[in-house]
Amino acid sequence: MPVAALIDILTPALKERYGVPAINIVNVETMEAVLDAAVTERSPVIVQTSVKTVRHIGSSVLFSSWAAMTAGIEVPVCLHLDHCPSREVISECLRAGWNSVLFDASEMPVAENLAQTMEVVSEARRFGAHVEGEIESITGVEDGVGSDTPSERQSLDICLDFIARSGVDVFAPSIGNAHGQYAAQPDLDYERVQDIVDRTGVPVALHGGTGLAEEQFRDLIARGCAKVNISTALKRAWMMSSLDALREAEARDRWEPLDLISTSSASVRQMAVDHMCMFGSSGRAA
Repeated sequence: MPVAALIDILTPALKERYGVPAINIVNVETMEAVLDAAVTERSPVIVQTSVKTVRHIGSSVLFSSWAAMTAGIEVPVCLHLDHCPSREVISECLRAGWNSVLFDASEMPVAENLAQTMEVVSEARRFGAHVEGEIESITGVEDGVGSDTPSERQSLDICLDFIARSGVDVFAPSIGNAHGQYAAQPDLDYERVQDIVDRTGVPVALHGGTGLAEEQFRDLIARGCAKVNISTALKRAWMMSSLDALREAEARDRWEPLDLISTSSASVRQMAVDHMCMFGSSGRAA
């Protein structure tokens, strides 16, 4: 199966109420590990890149790696630009070949956010790409984007109007979720997800997934969170396994970089498999 459109991945997920992992990779090794997990599990997957990762590696190198790794792939996969407040970077990635973007204008007044999101949707359509939108900042900083100060929660009617008028394909509401590690169990607004999906038919993206309990994931997915973002879990898997490998290398006085990469990649792959099984996407591409 070729690389798929975001909406073609999320439509069956919303209908059948399973969640598609949207995993933020940080380098070509983690991209390969996530894609390998998807093929092994016969699961759709959304590979996400932050603005920070795009700028660090370069859009051309990232997309060339993506194209090489997904050539002839047998499961639905999508390349998504996560939390991007820069119209310039969105245009760069769309031209390079990304087929999905999140225009994060949540720090703007809603009217300005709407106007610019409509322009992004129009631009994305020219490339056959899809757009995720949001009007409320998700608490927490992720790859240099965001704030630890909770943003104002908009009314349901404002959310519904934004979805209808902007033409976004996916919507990311604030429901008490946060990026990064939770200091305590969050108080989630499950009904808000249900209301948005019931009133619009648009799939909801759940941000701040790392650290939620399995029963929380299942409840939110059952209500319409068809896209479930995972970032911190990948970073922890990569870094902590790297730390263990470095300590072992020091103890043995044997310094082999490829062993380090192999160990860390295996940890990321297992993390992705675990989430695919938890979210119910495993086996959906059979």
